[in-house]
Amino acid sequence: MTAERPRFKVQPDDFVVEEQARLPLAPTGAYTLYRVRKRGLTTLEVGARMAAMLGLRSSDVLFPALKDKDAVVLQYASVKGHGPSHLEGTGFSAERVGRSTRPLRPGDLAGNRFTIVLRDLAPQEIPRLRDRLAQVERYGVPNYFDQQRFGSLAPDGTFIGKQILQQDVEGALRTYLTQPLAGDPPRVRAFKRFAQGHWGDWPTLFQRAPKPSNFRSVLTFLKDHPSDFKRALNLVTPRLLSLFLAAYQSFLWNRIAGRCLRGRLQAHGLPFARIKIAGEDLPIHRELADPPFSALARVSIPLLHHRATFEDPEIAALVEAVLGEEGLALGDLKARVLKRAYLSRGMRALLVIPREIAVLGTDEDDLFPGRRRLTLTFVLPPGSYATLVLKGLMV
Repeated sequence: MTAERPRFKVQPDDFVVEEQARLPLAPTGAYTLYRVRKRGLTTLEVGARMAAMLGLRSSDVLFPALKDKDAVVLQYASVKGHGPSHLEGTGFSAERVGRSTRPLRPGDLAGNRFTIVLRDLAPQEIPRLRDRLAQVERYGVPNYFDQQRFGSLAPDGTFIGKQILQQDVEGALRTYLTQPLAGDPPRVRAFKRFAQGHWGDWPTLFQRAPKPSNFRSVLTFLKDHPSDFKRALNLVTPRLLSLFLAAYQSFLWNRIAGRCLRGRLQAHGLPFARIKIAGEDLPIHRELADPPFSALARVSIPLLHHRATFEDPEIAALVEAVLGEEGLALGDLKARVLKRAYLSRGMRALLVIPREIAVLGTDEDDLFPGRRRLTLTFVLPPGSYATLVLKGLMV
């Protein structure tokens, strides 16, 4: 009998994220640090609103990490210059915590604490969830990049990041300007539908482009240089270009990690379920035993770039196979057509094990009469996804 799946993120207050950071505080400095509380907004939206309130460029307000829109989030930001003690706008507030000689960086982050409410539970589901929590606390879950990472995946399965690596600059621009992406507001989706039928008519597209938007900067250039797609692509906001590259790099990592995990589980006869992320069916273990777990817990896989190296022959073979299926070689993984955006480098553990897991309580569900809710908390390292932990509880 299939277990019932609890609901999460029924409302933003059911999913609370508290960023943990090692702040580089100083008595004086060129930057002001803020602790920001947001609800119902993306991190980039909050950054743009803070910049507008302070009369700064968006690039002068820096967050070391992007956080979920559909959640209550407490995270840190650095603002160039001297800022007021308090900022508040629709969907966010910010409290000054000090000064710094430099902006915040991803390396300043220590992790994230999540407090999550699971809803619409039958009473008999509570013991099963507690058992699964014990398994996840001991054996972790696959450290995949979850669906939130892939907001730039077009409906037809196109990754702008892949087009950039293939040096298909017109294709990348066409996807950027015509394909609806996750989080696009209605006016942007309407513009993109129009752009699909008027590609190349740059003056008309400029007149229809939302105000304000980066689209207008790109189209202003194309009006005067109608076939210089490379320079036009480099006018896209660098943070967006980096996100496009990161999404495709993460897709490749997921595919390699999934094949590695599946092979190890099958070799030990261990059961696994499948979850779908960015169109890929990826394995997720239902249970582990200590001998294979101890080996799996030591596996790390590089984020792919043109100079990545692989000490493990198994991982090297998987990389070659996955890139071959994508029509790429390792040497192609450099954004040669871009000036200010690059593929990240580093290692990522195959498994992630939550810390400080605790059930904070179970009680009657106020939104689903006759059902139960369970509130839990745990800590994950930077870059790991709480939604993967929840998926691990539900297999």
